[in-house]
Amino acid sequence: MKKNVQAILYGWITVFSLLLFISFTLALLLRFTKMGEEMLDWTTLGAGILSLFIGGFIAGVKGEDKGWMLGGMTAIGFTLFVLLYQYLGYQVGFSGAQLLTHGGFLLASLVGGMIGVNIKTSTT
Repeated sequence: MKKNVQAILYGWITVFSLLLFISFTLALLLRFTKMGEEMLDWTTLGAGILSLFIGGFIAGVKGEDKGWMLGGMTAIGFTLFVLLYQYLGYQVGFSGAQLLTHGGFLLASLVGGMIGVNIKTSTT
């Protein structure tokens, strides 16, 4: 149980660290290049999916068992954080598009967790 909680925490830290770094990089690109805001939607979606995949992967590697559960909990925790931030900060719930986006995040994190567990077990 303790190992699973630590693995999920590692996954969350990875996700938020990657998203912070990517946000900073995109802000610099928007400021100093001719990158338009219309390209930003697809770029942020890809960055989010990649971040959740890597977070699920890290959780799977650290947890060493039940990668789908660790990846799922990583994504669900991220989604709850976003929902609470959005609802408590802006009094706005999730839209249909956001539900689909977070469903994609969940899928990416599940796959990352499953791959992470299998990578870890195949190397030992």
